[in-house]
Amino acid sequence: MATLAESFLADLEDLSEDEPGPESEQSEEEADDGMDDIEALNFDDLSAVAKLTSEPRYSEVLQRVRTALEEAASTAGGGGGDRRAAGPLEDDPTYKLLVECNRLAVDIDNEIAVVHTFIRDKYRPKFPELESLVHHPLDYARVVQRIGNEMDLTLIPLDDMLPAATVMVVTVTATTTSGKPLDDEALSRVLAGCEMAVKLDEDKRTVLQFVESKMNEVAPNLSAVVGTEIAAKLMGVAGGLLALSRMPSCNIQSLGAKRKALAGFSATTAQPHQGFISSCPILAQTPPSLRSKAARLIAAKGTLLARKDAYGEDPTGAYGAEMRAEVLRKIEKWQEPPPAKQVKPLPVPDAEVKKRRGGRRLRKMKERYGLTDMRKAANRMMFNKAEEEWVDGDDVIGLGVLGKEGSGRLRIVASQQKQKLSAKAQKKFKARMYGSSGATSGLSSSLAFTPVQGIELENPSARFGVDLDTKDGTQSYFSQFGGFRSVKK
Repeated sequence: MATLAESFLADLEDLSEDEPGPESEQSEEEADDGMDDIEALNFDDLSAVAKLTSEPRYSEVLQRVRTALEEAASTAGGGGGDRRAAGPLEDDPTYKLLVECNRLAVDIDNEIAVVHTFIRDKYRPKFPELESLVHHPLDYARVVQRIGNEMDLTLIPLDDMLPAATVMVVTVTATTTSGKPLDDEALSRVLAGCEMAVKLDEDKRTVLQFVESKMNEVAPNLSAVVGTEIAAKLMGVAGGLLALSRMPSCNIQSLGAKRKALAGFSATTAQPHQGFISSCPILAQTPPSLRSKAARLIAAKGTLLARKDAYGEDPTGAYGAEMRAEVLRKIEKWQEPPPAKQVKPLPVPDAEVKKRRGGRRLRKMKERYGLTDMRKAANRMMFNKAEEEWVDGDDVIGLGVLGKEGSGRLRIVASQQKQKLSAKAQKKFKARMYGSSGATSGLSSSLAFTPVQGIELENPSARFGVDLDTKDGTQSYFSQFGGFRSVKK
């Protein structure tokens, strides 16, 4: 019987004898091809990293934009102007060119970010601290282009590019930097990247200039509220004016928003939904505490204006101007302080005595809840005489003038006057409680015990409406008015 070690060795031999199949050979070939492509990619070459300027679409759109700007300049010099042609918006050639320009502007922004990464990586051996001092890609490219391979930055003027505080920090940091000058080949690649970044920025400005000039014709109402630049960005990201008009306001507010890397910090101060509308000129004039509320308002109004522009209901832009004035008026209203609390004066006292409620019901209530004579005496105190007290648990209760000499009363009734009942209630109450049982046998008694009068002698027959003092006297055998009757047969 083979041992466990021998069985493992046999399995290993079987695996070594197996030949790789055609699928495994194909996967190995594909992996080798991928590695060859990665090795063939040269990150030191700028054209291998930034390919937008070499695309034919880039050159074609820029040529059409320059031609349209020249025609617009000549038309403006002649004193004429054109409006959007009648018909569907999607068939308008100017609108199609605007959509292409918006897409190209987004591509240019992405390309500038790629070129900035290339310049930063290649210039880091010369001045590694510069990327942490100058954050904007275009400012970084211009500063690198002017500094070049110079080590003494006091000889290079940077005041026209950067603020005075930033220039001072850059100059002081350059004196203690650990960087070394670049060779000619590396410096030429860095300068080529800087030239490409500056050129891309110029082309983007040209495209935006054309878009802004045409947005007043394509979307005059939307441009009146958010501005031509923001309107162009919104239309480009949404995919056109018609697509923008079909979007709800909450989505328009988030167009262009980018996820921020908090790097482990708290997200409490991070404001969400900060898209293109957050760069609107109206929001720049709004206090920070009201910007989120104003952004929702502008997004809601922008949705209505985009629908109005998409179907050409108001090509003059008058409705957009009215909407802008309404938005500004609302924001000013939000900033007003709350009205001060008014101090109301006291009313003038009336000389006449107010009428008080009276009547039988009020008198009955006063009798029911009024103070008894005993309680009144307990509440009074005599001068220069100590009152008597008695202890009820933890409470000490004073007796006032109760039991004192000189109170002026021989006897104090504990309760108030007996509550009067109606005649019907008295009769019913006496019949049930204090009267006899009503039996006519000889064991019945005419004595009744009451809590007020004690023993009371009552006529039992009076309850049944019979009076013993009547003259007929037939109710008693010993009545003085009684007599014999003769009965005729």
